[in-house]
Amino acid sequence: MSLFTGLSAFPLTPLHDDTVDERAFAGMVERLARAGVDSITALGSTGCAAYLSPIERARVARLAVAHAEGTPVFVGIGALRTSEVLAHAESAEKAGAAGLLLAPMTYQPLTPDDVFGLYETVSAHTGLPVIVYDNPGTTHFAFSTELYGRIAELPRIASIKIPGVPRDPDTARDHVTTIRAAIPAEVTIGVSGDAFGAAGLVAGCDAWYSVLAGTLPEPALRIARSMQEGVPDRALSESARLAPLWDLFAEFGGSLRVIAAVAEHLGQAPSQCLPLPIRGLDDEQRRRVATVVEDLRLTG
Repeated sequence: MSLFTGLSAFPLTPLHDDTVDERAFAGMVERLARAGVDSITALGSTGCAAYLSPIERARVARLAVAHAEGTPVFVGIGALRTSEVLAHAESAEKAGAAGLLLAPMTYQPLTPDDVFGLYETVSAHTGLPVIVYDNPGTTHFAFSTELYGRIAELPRIASIKIPGVPRDPDTARDHVTTIRAAIPAEVTIGVSGDAFGAAGLVAGCDAWYSVLAGTLPEPALRIARSMQEGVPDRALSESARLAPLWDLFAEFGGSLRVIAAVAEHLGQAPSQCLPLPIRGLDDEQRRRVATVVEDLRLTG
């Protein structure tokens, strides 16, 4: 079985007084390993990699591997300049990462050829497998199926992380089938956008790259394991139960601020753990998050 299947948990990188809280981060990684997630992805968008210095990112990569208790660790290496991406790839490899997560970060708009060239360069300079990270809401670059296919033919491309699936089940299945037909058989497809996790797995995705799992692995594991046991209705039912949380993700502009508030509420991260200028949720919004956590019995 490929490393790039099942449930990959994306933990926060909590800060305290503008410094990475290494103890809190290590505790998060240890909880994920004990819970039995299939892999841990450090320094993704949830891990706020873009806000950390190269030294901080290298240290977080080492901490993740050291505390993962043998669980495979993938490390985000996205940066604005290709030279910086290559430096992050090298530090991740030295840390003992099992794979790399690469998002095409940008300030100026990128073209498809720009993005292909980025993956071409990275795949030629690393010995580690690479996950293609399609996250247009964050990176402001959207991949086409054609570009998936071009990139997936490169050496060491192991998985494509897609940004959710259509809501209609038949359309979702057709969407995943179309992507699968464009890429080599050994390249896996992983769904992201937690509200679409169960639907993506039902539609034929091989992996779920999950924000929720990075802080609350148990409900995410119930979804992933239900699919692996051949009980898709149970996976969909658990996802439907979590709808109040998905609604908060949508209302508050994505998962990051909400999952940070969850981690803070549960004592997994210090208060105001996000890097400024991201201020997180206000007091009333935090109360709403806490209510959802308690109502859904998401007590970690």
